[in-house]
Amino acid sequence: MKRSALHCVIPSLVLLAACNPARHVPANQFLLNKVRIELDSTAKNMDTDELQTYLRQQPNHKMLWSARTRLGVYNLSGHDSTKWWNRWIRKIGEPPVIYDPRLTAEGAGQIRQALINKGYLSAKVDTLTCTDSVKRKANVTYRVHAGIPHTVRTFNCEISDSIISSIVLADSASWTIRPGDFLDRNRLDQQRQIITKSIRNHGYFSFMTENITFVADTVSDSYDVDLTMRISNTPLKSGLDKDFTAVRKYVIRDVIYVTDYNLSAGSNHERSAVDTVGYKDIKIVYGDSRYLSPSVLYENNFIRAGLPYSEDEIDRTYKALSRLEILKFINIRLEPAGTVGDIGLLNAYVLLTPGKSQSMSVEIEGTNSEGDLGVAVGLTYSHRNIGHGSETFTTKLRGAYESISGNLEGLLHNRYMEYSADVALQFPKFKAPFLKESFKRRINASTLLNVSMNYQERPEYTRIVSTAGWSYKWTEPLSNNRHTFTPIDINYVYLPQSTNDFINQIAPDNPLLRYSYEDHFIMRLGYSFYHTNKRPETPWQRQIQKNIYNIRVNAEFAGNFLFLLSSIFHHRSDFHEHPYKVFGIHYSQYFKFDSDFSFTHRFDSRQSVATRVGLGVGIPYGNSAIMPFEKRFYGGGANGVRGWAVRTLGPGSFKSINSVSDFMDQCGDIRFIMSAEYRAKLFWILELAGFIDVGNIWTIRDYPNQSGGLFCFNSFYKQLAAAYGVGLRLDFNYFLIRFDLGMKAHNPAEGEQPWPLLHPKWWRDRAFHFSIGYPF
Repeated sequence: MKRSALHCVIPSLVLLAACNPARHVPANQFLLNKVRIELDSTAKNMDTDELQTYLRQQPNHKMLWSARTRLGVYNLSGHDSTKWWNRWIRKIGEPPVIYDPRLTAEGAGQIRQALINKGYLSAKVDTLTCTDSVKRKANVTYRVHAGIPHTVRTFNCEISDSIISSIVLADSASWTIRPGDFLDRNRLDQQRQIITKSIRNHGYFSFMTENITFVADTVSDSYDVDLTMRISNTPLKSGLDKDFTAVRKYVIRDVIYVTDYNLSAGSNHERSAVDTVGYKDIKIVYGDSRYLSPSVLYENNFIRAGLPYSEDEIDRTYKALSRLEILKFINIRLEPAGTVGDIGLLNAYVLLTPGKSQSMSVEIEGTNSEGDLGVAVGLTYSHRNIGHGSETFTTKLRGAYESISGNLEGLLHNRYMEYSADVALQFPKFKAPFLKESFKRRINASTLLNVSMNYQERPEYTRIVSTAGWSYKWTEPLSNNRHTFTPIDINYVYLPQSTNDFINQIAPDNPLLRYSYEDHFIMRLGYSFYHTNKRPETPWQRQIQKNIYNIRVNAEFAGNFLFLLSSIFHHRSDFHEHPYKVFGIHYSQYFKFDSDFSFTHRFDSRQSVATRVGLGVGIPYGNSAIMPFEKRFYGGGANGVRGWAVRTLGPGSFKSINSVSDFMDQCGDIRFIMSAEYRAKLFWILELAGFIDVGNIWTIRDYPNQSGGLFCFNSFYKQLAAAYGVGLRLDFNYFLIRFDLGMKAHNPAEGEQPWPLLHPKWWRDRAFHFSIGYPF
C-alpha cells in the first residue's frame, strides 16, 4: 500500500498544491487566499457556514483544507489558449479567484441584510483586507456585529372576512411566529405561505400571498415589537376577481382530460380531439389512440367536479399521474368557467402527452477462461402500456455458451451453457382483493409480478433455478419513507441430471455445499423499509444540506405456512432428523433480519465524511437446521470489509485454505460492519476517497465445517476484521464507477498474522475492488 497507492497519490497532491497558485493571476491583482467571518459576542449564536453562503466571492476550493487541487490542475496549463491541451486542462481545473473589492463590499451588505431579516435590525458588518504584494495574495475578514435582536412582544390578527378568519384560526397550530420569537422575515414569509395554502385548499383559488401583510410597531428605546398580521380579501388587480369587491370561493365545474395534448397547441386544449368519453364525473378527450382506459385516469384523479378547489388535490393528481410511465408530460390548467351567485366556477384541464410505449436493447459480451472462448447475448424488451393502464411489461432473455478443452471423460457435457428468461409485469396500482378502493388510492402503491427461469448446463450436472414473486411498493406522500411488501416469493432449485455420485464427491461432509446442489424449495414473506432525510437539491438553493442519513431495514420469514400445513396433515415429532417436504422437496424455514444506517456530513459541496453501521441476523428453525446458502451473509467485497476479496472473510476466526469447500463455508448467519469514508472531489470527474472498515460474519450455531465461526458475546469483538485503503471514483452524475484498494489492518483468521497493519505485505494483504455506485 505504502509503496504504491500512497506513494503515487500523496506526491501528486503535494505537487499540485506546491505549484505557484498565483501563476495565472494578472499583474497588479491578487489571488483571494482566505476568507474569514469573525463574530462578536452579540453574534456568537450565528452559523458562520450559513453566513458564508451570502458572500459574493469565495477562495478556490481546498481539499483537506490545504491543497488547492483544482487550481493546481488549472495552473498546469500554459498561457497559450489556442492549444487544445491548455484549453482542456483549464476546463477540468478551476481558474484563480481574483480579489474584487466591489464584490467584497457587496458580500458584507448581503450578510448585513441577512441579519436584518433575522431580526437584528441594527447589525453592522466591517471588512478588513490584508494583501501580500510579493505572493500576490489577499486575505479578507468580515467582522460581524449583530447587536440586540428585535423580539415579538404581541402578535395580533386583523382579518376582514369572517369565513377566511375561521379557516386561518383553525390552523393556528402550524404558525411559525409566536410572542417571544425574533422578528425573522424568513419565518414571516413561511407563515404567509402556510396560511395561503390553507385558504386555497378551502376553495379560494384567487387568494395570493400578497393578500397577507405584516405591520411591525416598534417602540423607541426598546427592542420589543407589536406585530399585526393583516389578511385582506380584496382582489389583486391582476387576479381573477379584479372586477369584484372580494376574493371569491371557487368550485370545480368540469374535469377534462386531454390525452393527446400537443405542446404547440397553446390554450386550444381540445385541438387534437377525435373522441370524447364521459366516465363518472370526468370528461376524457381522446386523440387517435385510447392508450389509457377511463378507469385508470379516474383512479389517478383527485380533482372532483362539484367540490371546492383544493391545491392539495391538484398536487396529489400530479403525483399520481407521474407514476404512469407511459406519460411524458403532465400539465394541469385551471380556467374560469363563469359564476353561480357568489361562487366562481373553474374547469380543470389535465393535459397529457404520451411517450414511447416500447423499447428494446441488446447486450453482447465475450469471455476467455484460460483459452476457452465463450459468448453471451442478452435481449431486453419493455412495453410501458401493455394493458392500456400504464402497466409495464419487461422481458429479459439471455443465452451464454463457453467451450471446454481438456479431458472430458465421465462428464455429462463438453461445454458451459446457460439460458435464462425473466418476465415482470408492474401495475401502477394496488392490485389486491377485499380492500376498499379508498385505501388503494390513499396508499398509491405499485404491484409487481415477476417470474424467472434459469437453465444451466455444466460438465458435472444440469440445474434449473426458478423464481416467482408478488410484491407491493409505495412511498408515503408527506415523508421520505419507501416500503416494499412481498406477500409471496418462491425459489425452486432442481437438478434433473448429474454425474454418478457427484454430490458425495464434492461435499461428503459439507451440508452447505450439499444443500446448494440438491433440490430445495423456499417460499418466503418479506418486508423492507427505507427512510432518508435527504431533500431534493434545487439550482436556487443557497445552503447545502450538511447532514444526511439513510435507514434501511429488511425482514423476511420463510416456510411457516408450509410447516403449518405439514404439521396438520403429516404430523410427526422427528422432523428435525427427517424434515418435511413439499412435492418431494425439502423446504426451508427461517427468519432473517438485515439493517443499515448511514450518515454523511458534508463540509462543503466537494468534501464529506460518510459513516455506516450494518447489522444482520438469520435464524433457521423448525424444518431447517441451517440457513439456505443464498440467504446467508458473507464478508469482504466491494461493499464489505474491503481488505478482503468477496467471500474470503470469516466466519469468525475461520481460516480458509482456498478450496471450493471453503468458499461455500465462508458465509454466516450474523453480520456486523462499521465503515467511515472521507470523500473529496478532485477535478473533472475524479473523486478521491480514504476509508476504514471494521466487521465480520459469524454462525449462530456451531457447525463442524466452520470451525471458529460461532458468535459468542464474550469474544466476538476479538474477531472483528479491520481494513484501510484509498479509492478513486469516476462521477458521471448519472452513475459512479468505483475503484477501491483495501489493505488488511487486523486479521482474525486462525494462524494468520493478526496485525498486518504493523507488518504489511503487499501480496498478502491487498484487495482490489471494482464496482458501480458508493458502498453506502
